[in-house]
Amino acid sequence: MPSKETLFAISLFPYLGFLWFITRSGKAPRLALIGFYVLLIFVAVTIPAGIYAKIHYGKDLANVDWLHGSAEFFLTLSNILVVLGFREGILAKQKGG
Repeated sequence: MPSKETLFAISLFPYLGFLWFITRSGKAPRLALIGFYVLLIFVAVTIPAGIYAKIHYGKDLANVDWLHGSAEFFLTLSNILVVLGFREGILAKQKGG
């Protein structure tokens, strides 16, 4: 069975495909699209934070609160932007239609 790190790395490819298609479609609300891209920042921050936690504290990232919370901020920001973006899109659609 593949390791969780391998599965994590492999899962990036379908997500990049999703981003490519949703960006090309031009139909996603801009703010939601930004939120989907911010998720990549979360991934980019989480990987080095996990390595740092393991090297300097000898623990998993989830067990080093200040690092884990800092990385999770980007996930929270991503979720907020996606929700606000789709809310904006729904309101615009209701106003126009």
